[in-house]
Amino acid sequence: MSQIVTEPASLAPAAMRPVTLPSLGAMLLLALMWGLSIPVTKLGLATMPPLTLTALRFAFALPLMLLLLIGRKPLPLKALPAVASLGVLGIGIGQVTQTFGVAGTSASVGTILSATIPLFIVFFAAIRLGQPVSRLQLTGVSAAFAGIVVVALENAGGSGSAATTMLGPIWMLVSALAVAFYYVWSVELSHRHGTVVVATWSTFFGFLALAPWAGLEAYRTPFEMTEQALGAAAYLGLIVTAAGLFLWLRILREVPAPVAASIQYLQPVFGITASALMFGDRIGLQFMTGVALILAGVALAMRTGRRRA
Repeated sequence: MSQIVTEPASLAPAAMRPVTLPSLGAMLLLALMWGLSIPVTKLGLATMPPLTLTALRFAFALPLMLLLLIGRKPLPLKALPAVASLGVLGIGIGQVTQTFGVAGTSASVGTILSATIPLFIVFFAAIRLGQPVSRLQLTGVSAAFAGIVVVALENAGGSGSAATTMLGPIWMLVSALAVAFYYVWSVELSHRHGTVVVATWSTFFGFLALAPWAGLEAYRTPFEMTEQALGAAAYLGLIVTAAGLFLWLRILREVPAPVAASIQYLQPVFGITASALMFGDRIGLQFMTGVALILAGVALAMRTGRRRA
């Protein structure tokens, strides 16, 4: 999962600045880092069970994220229940179901399904933040789900990184729902307590909730701690989660938030390309048609929100 969070205090000055070449390069780098997360997860799952891989990912990420708290105001005790629940939702449900989903889909299909998160953000934002949903956004949602069906059929039962099972896409969509609600809820909490504080402590509590189940899985499930699995967990924890947060906050200080958020449209492109190179996933006409439908749907669904922002 990509760490898309917003830092409200940094948006006003950034909104007045043009996008520079270094800023553009930073956005492309972040899109690459996050876009590779699904194929890299697939590599880790080759020898490590899902809960164990997810727990190891955040074990790598947490020490660096805790460094971000130095010099910041502590989280108030009254906010602990909400932030802890946010972590359980984002990691205990969102990240765990994503890992199970990746295990049941090809890397290409998993990458595309993870791109539906912005669609659900539109609806949750309408419910929680009072933002209206337009007909254009509804059209975008319909187009994106049509694309999901087309993409899933392209790699179903095929070769490559894995056959797409019946449960695989379902797990991915459950993950997208949980992660989308996590993002919307985190915006509410971040306005009160700060983005870095909320992101770090929610990750901490999510990891605490996940650790016992991961330990039980590791005890009951034979697996091999290979260099490939460790490398995948380290990449997901250090690069996707921790370094991604550092880079994202830097981008938000230099680039208007709507422009910065557009990087998520490039993530499937990098992910699909990596899946084809790493696993031999098919990228035929049907697949590309589905990708086009999904990306067009996401763009339509987010268009009104970007204009208002």
